[in-house]
Amino acid sequence: MMTINLKYRHMLNRKYLGLLFLCCSYLQGLAQAPLLKKDLLSPGNGHSLIKGFIGDKMKTSINNRVMEQDEDKVIKPFAVKTEKDFNDWRCEYWGKWMTSAVLASSYSPTHEHQDKLKRAVSKLLMTQSANGYIGTYTKDAELEGWDVWGRKYVLLGLISYYDLTKDKSALESAGKQLDYLIAETGRRNIKITDNGLDAIDGLSSNSILEPVVLMYERTGNRKYYDFAQGMVKNWSLPGKFAKNGLKLVEHGIEKLPPINVAAPKAYEMMSCFEGICELYRVSGDEKYLTAAQGFANSILTNERMIVGSGSNQELWSNGVKQQTELMQQPMETCVTTTWMKLCYQLLRLTGDSKWADELEISLYNALAGAQTPNGNWWSYFSPLSGERVPSTPQHEDVGLSCCVANGPRGLLLTPKWAVMKGQKSVYVNLYAPAEYSEMVNGANLKLNVLSDYPVADKITIDVNPDAPGVFTIALRIPSWSIENKFTVNDKNQSVMPGSYAKITRHWKKGDKIVFYPDLRGRILSAPSGAPQMAVMRGPVVLAIDNRMVKEQDSAVWLLPKPWDYGHTELAPAGYKGYVLNREDSEKDLKTKYVDLVPYRNKPDNVWMAFEVAFLMRPSHFFDHKEKMLVMCDYASAGNEFSADNLFRVWLPQPLFLRNAFVKDTWKITYPGKKERPVVPSN
Repeated sequence: MMTINLKYRHMLNRKYLGLLFLCCSYLQGLAQAPLLKKDLLSPGNGHSLIKGFIGDKMKTSINNRVMEQDEDKVIKPFAVKTEKDFNDWRCEYWGKWMTSAVLASSYSPTHEHQDKLKRAVSKLLMTQSANGYIGTYTKDAELEGWDVWGRKYVLLGLISYYDLTKDKSALESAGKQLDYLIAETGRRNIKITDNGLDAIDGLSSNSILEPVVLMYERTGNRKYYDFAQGMVKNWSLPGKFAKNGLKLVEHGIEKLPPINVAAPKAYEMMSCFEGICELYRVSGDEKYLTAAQGFANSILTNERMIVGSGSNQELWSNGVKQQTELMQQPMETCVTTTWMKLCYQLLRLTGDSKWADELEISLYNALAGAQTPNGNWWSYFSPLSGERVPSTPQHEDVGLSCCVANGPRGLLLTPKWAVMKGQKSVYVNLYAPAEYSEMVNGANLKLNVLSDYPVADKITIDVNPDAPGVFTIALRIPSWSIENKFTVNDKNQSVMPGSYAKITRHWKKGDKIVFYPDLRGRILSAPSGAPQMAVMRGPVVLAIDNRMVKEQDSAVWLLPKPWDYGHTELAPAGYKGYVLNREDSEKDLKTKYVDLVPYRNKPDNVWMAFEVAFLMRPSHFFDHKEKMLVMCDYASAGNEFSADNLFRVWLPQPLFLRNAFVKDTWKITYPGKKERPVVPSN
């Protein structure tokens, strides 16, 4: 500890000596901890420019939402400190916004963006109490309600800012914040496991595991590592809320359905597993990775709905089987974002392309559909039938809801996983039109992705290293892409669905990769066994929208072709009507495809639309006729955010077009409200 001149010692009371000791102890430990389990894939850190549909979504989110945020509104609650209980979570907004603003500034670095972040951090640190506390709760209510949850987001915001700028003042303040939490819980004999909201078994407080481990990674302060391990150890023991223990690790390893794990609060539970991923990196304990993978795979089996999200009323709900039903508050945007962040963790740790497949499905569907067309707002919940409804501000003084603050974090994560790095290799995960540059094996590699994917199926990647060299370029072959054409400099290459095509060769400027993924329309049957079907094209879920499919007195069936003229011996002479083609059971087990014809008369704010042949069957074998209906991408469906713009994904068989669209679903999304929510004006 540093020496203090005697003539000044009398000026320091015991309070400030204690703070000085904490600060000096913290600085002494300021050495990065070794990662015992390094990522197999690391995020891209070179230049990236994503274009097209996703690029536009990102640009509008940065310009109209993230960088338009009034930082004073999210900081004021930290200055006045008036919050007390479970109704108060203004404590989360600054950290959520800052983490998304850091992602925005990293992707689009401008002096204006950098200045805004610097101001927001400086103003927040002015609210830090002498004991290190940065929060919104009154002194007598500290550690109550959402307080620890809010401290988590403060830590995540400060850490992300430090990672971007290397401003040590942010990391030092984060250290003081965490030191105070550890000291106070110790002094008051409070376990984090027993802290927070009893209704959700304290999951919100326990999710602080992630930034605790991140602080250890950046400082090497063993106290943080021990605190993290102590938290997880307590998960296995009986506690205040969970009489048999939270047992997140054990239940993850068992692949227990998420609805049966602790309190089934989806967002907070996944946040805890993000922390488990970080703990695996620093501990090397394989059970943590096994638990995270088991939990995520159980989400895929039991909860992840067709558009890449889950939950109903913010809770796990056996959503895989329930998704064809009318759900009251389905697929919270916070759940979508956190699911994507967990998939990103697992992609980094395992290098398994499955998690990139999942990121892509969530990005193009659940996440993109939740954002308003101009990027200034988000929906709280995203239905599979009915209407899109914008989120209402949960705290009028701040002007935000949890999902409006959280949505950009999922969207702006995209450049981190679009192109990633391995050992002497680059991995291409996203095929949107884009430009990337990354250092690989000593060469500055520029990749130019020329495509209109997933609208069109041709993807051309121009490979331009600044010097010829041997390295690997790996391209994701999605699991749904069964029939593929893949060439390098016009030479065919063999590829396997659900894996990476790894091409190791002597690359030079002008080399070219061309990939044609399988974008046939796939018919999916309801996992519950209900007589309903849906259509996907590549990673994109299709839906009917009442701007292009009007209600009418007919019933239609979605069926794979070919249809034939079977049983014609029963038909009158000259009969030309279609009847069903009976398939054997073996064929029934295979993926069924449907022809998709591009629709040219779509509304301007619809990204992609296709005509699809349905079958009208007025009588058993006779007078069957083809009827063309238009289906558009899920993100565009209902994107007027109006009570008059209705859509649906899962199609009953038969679909009676008079009752195709469910009306007034905003009333069950926001029960008790007298007026339909609207996007707030700035």
